Amino acid sequence: MKAETFLPDDYRPAEDEPFMNDRQLEYFRRKLIMWKNDLMSDSRDTIEGLQDGTRNIPDVTDRASEETDRALELRTRDRQRKLVTKIDAALRRIENGEFGYCEASGEQISLKRLDARPIATMTLEAQERHERREKVHRDD
Repeated sequence: MKAETFLPDDYRPAEDEPFMNDRQLEYFRRKLIMWKNDLMSDSRDTIEGLQDGTRNIPDVTDRASEETDRALELRTRDRQRKLVTKIDAALRRIENGEFGYCEASGEQISLKRLDARPIATMTLEAQERHERREKVHRDD
């Protein structure tokens, strides 16, 4: 396990420092862990809410409305579960020294993109190419 790198609270990765140096990696690691913790907390709140919310509602319209709300909440949690999986994969890439590099081209993913979407695995250009190919194949 690496020693923790000191980061001031206002630290932001900058283009003028070596790409994916210890400070940048620590910045993204912390960002990913905080994001994951927030998602896990939301998930626990949902589970508690669903357990508390199992009540008998006599009005059919109210019951249908509550069931729709629950279904939406469960879909949201499923998307968040998938997001947690992507966050875990990004944390593994940090540990393996692969974080910040495009899986398609091997090029550096811009710091701006990584700051906005730290689970990104491709440069913006590679992602756009991938999505165009996916759309073409989906339309077949």
